[in-house]
Amino acid sequence: MENNGFSRRTCQHLPLSPAILIYVCLLSLKTSAWATMLSSGDLTCASWELVVRVDHANGEQQTEIMLRVSGDLHIGGVMLKLVEQMNIAQDWSDYALWWEQKRCWLLKTHWTLDKCGVQADANLLFTPQHKMLRLRLPNAKTVRLRVSFSAVVFKAVADICKVLNIRRPEELSLLKPSSDYCKKKKKKEKNSKEPVIEDILNLESSSTSSGSPVSPGLYSKTMTPTYDPINGTPALSTMTWFGDSPLTEQNCSVLAFSQPPPSPDVLADMFQPRSLVDKAKMNAGWLDSSRSLMEQSIQEDEQLLLRFKYYTFFDLNPKYDAVRINQLYEQARWAVLLEEIDCTEEEMLIFAALQYHISKLSLCAEIQDFATKSEVDEVEAALSSLEVTLEGGKADNTLEDITDIPKLADYLKLFRPKKLMLKACKQYWFVFKDTSIAYFKNKELEQGEPIEKLNIRGCEIVPDVNVSGRKFGIKLLIPVADGMNEVYLRCDHEDQYARWMAACILASKGKTMADSSYQPEVISILSFLKMKNRNSSPLVASSLENMDMNPECLVSPRCAKKHKSKQLAARILEAHHNVAQMPLVEAKLQFIQAWQSLPEFGLTYYLVRFKGSKKDDILGVSYNRLIRIDAVTGIPVTTWRFANMKQWNVNWEIRQVAIEFDQNVSIAFTCLSADCKIVHEYIGGYIFLSTRSKDQNETLDEDLFHKLTGGQD
Repeated sequence: MENNGFSRRTCQHLPLSPAILIYVCLLSLKTSAWATMLSSGDLTCASWELVVRVDHANGEQQTEIMLRVSGDLHIGGVMLKLVEQMNIAQDWSDYALWWEQKRCWLLKTHWTLDKCGVQADANLLFTPQHKMLRLRLPNAKTVRLRVSFSAVVFKAVADICKVLNIRRPEELSLLKPSSDYCKKKKKKEKNSKEPVIEDILNLESSSTSSGSPVSPGLYSKTMTPTYDPINGTPALSTMTWFGDSPLTEQNCSVLAFSQPPPSPDVLADMFQPRSLVDKAKMNAGWLDSSRSLMEQSIQEDEQLLLRFKYYTFFDLNPKYDAVRINQLYEQARWAVLLEEIDCTEEEMLIFAALQYHISKLSLCAEIQDFATKSEVDEVEAALSSLEVTLEGGKADNTLEDITDIPKLADYLKLFRPKKLMLKACKQYWFVFKDTSIAYFKNKELEQGEPIEKLNIRGCEIVPDVNVSGRKFGIKLLIPVADGMNEVYLRCDHEDQYARWMAACILASKGKTMADSSYQPEVISILSFLKMKNRNSSPLVASSLENMDMNPECLVSPRCAKKHKSKQLAARILEAHHNVAQMPLVEAKLQFIQAWQSLPEFGLTYYLVRFKGSKKDDILGVSYNRLIRIDAVTGIPVTTWRFANMKQWNVNWEIRQVAIEFDQNVSIAFTCLSADCKIVHEYIGGYIFLSTRSKDQNETLDEDLFHKLTGGQD
């Protein structure tokens, strides 16, 4: 080469010492060798060694594999080299690379190591994406199944719910048990004389991956499993459709039936929140729906809680939702028993009566034999369902609804609470039309200007009822710029209350009394009031003698301490008299409805510090509003509705949530009991769920969910 020639010419014509001459000649030889390597295309000098640890499916110890790679090698190429070098014949399709330092999956196999930023010091693990996980369901049953540790939690939960036959998976999420829950559990195990053996439903052969080796059934992708709407047992056609499912092998109805009431000792050993701060701690463990289990340090075979996170239960249908309804009932039952939600003693007795009734029917349901029913061909059933859908239901006389919107008009009592003073109720003539209530001094002035007109659309409707005390009140929380105004309406009797309450509930959702759901709502409210009626009868006395219940199992420990066992049993049987004829699924739905009617229903609490404040407050997050609550007294201070929200964002550096509402109202707070991402996700999640409609055919816009909840961490 020219450089070598120049070096030789220099050696020949310049007077150099022997040492310099030797140095220059050696340099020439080294330069020549380097140039030869480059010309031959050998890039060995640009490669480097990468150590990868490998997880083995059979439980063997991890092995380390050393690879020689270069920066332009793509991730798929690294995985191929690994498999070739190990030379083990097995299915590697579920394996992927996990980067320990960055805590992320390298799933984009076409990306190069340089693009991913992987260098020689990277700690990589070649491991299966699907691992075993133990999930404790709301009914206290633990299932063990294979879950994707690489998919985001939102997708993983959807796959889990598909295996468990739970529709609307967007309402659920995964929760890490609180430290108090774990302490109680360890203490119980320590004090127990016998080892605690957990009853686990093992679905290990089931995989939540789309390419599962287990066939979920011939029609599972096009048909929804169906259940008897009366008792919740699976239809025979469902047993056929999901005949290959491991859930069916272990009795596919096991998740659709409620568990027996817990013993008083079990209740006493479980964690019970005593304050709003305790309740706030319970909600700190929700997993981030936009990140994978592995990214959130969840270990293989760890136990998590599968719970309904968002309290907006869309399209509950007994025909398809036996498992969903039962798990929802169980979550509500435990919330009442452990006093996670407050209720009156009268309401506690209704819940106890419904539990007693459901427990009895659940035991009887196993005895009933449905094999005598003729099995309906599943394809024919699906075609019939499609035909009904296309033709529509029975034709109602909707023309009258369009031309004549009903109205209510009656004398009611009005009460507006004011601080430091009590104001007596005053009677007015009220007229309810469309979604507004107007009231006048008397009936004769109805055609004139009202004293006030209340727009009920977007209001919060809270029942204020005590049947034994003949109190039938409706609490209206009307949104204003700086919070909510409280207005109380007092009705005279059950029928009047049911009609006005149903109208208020529909109007708050933007519907009028012309809507087809008005009459069913009235009937539902009346049946709920009937449950609250205490009717002493000779049947109760005779039932006490043949009593097969432990009343302390059906109420909270604090309620049980207030009454003697026989006295408590007598009151539960009195309440049971009003629900004794209810079918199983209807009783569960009534329990859920009673739970939903409680003032605190749907509130998730967090301990926060508002900007500019010197003390901590409780933030209550509901499906349609945020509530600032005094942490000491528990009294609501201010309410802000999502309907008035203009925008919200998070300052990730200082972990502060900022929200802007209409009329130049702005708030900002930092979260003390949990990461601010959890509260941010709650707000975005409820807004996302408000966009659902039956026209979507259960297809969710997952990108929209992540856009509303993900944020930029």
